[in-house]
Amino acid sequence: MADEKVLTVTDADFDAKVLQSDKPVLVDFWAAWCGPCRMMSPVVDEIAAAYDGKVVVAKMNVDENPQTPAKYGVRGIPNLKLFQGGEVKEEVTGAVPRQKIEEILNKVL
Repeated sequence: MADEKVLTVTDADFDAKVLQSDKPVLVDFWAAWCGPCRMMSPVVDEIAAAYDGKVVVAKMNVDENPQTPAKYGVRGIPNLKLFQGGEVKEEVTGAVPRQKIEEILNKVL
């Protein structure tokens, strides 16, 4: 369950919500069957609350939206990609501590 501060993005609206955003966008590529993804979900929600107004946090279900993860080379999940100006600036794969996510966010803020 995504927090109210977390956008849900799909293949159809990815360009508009992520690539054309005027703020950096952290996208969590995940799947319902993925244990590490479920572990990361509350951390991603906390990041969304902590960085509200500075960074857009979005989640994309890779099973329901196969095109975008394939386009961006998502091979393992959870995969967090930080987009800014329509480009991937940073990336983290696997379950990582909140501090690691904050480090990549602080690089673009």
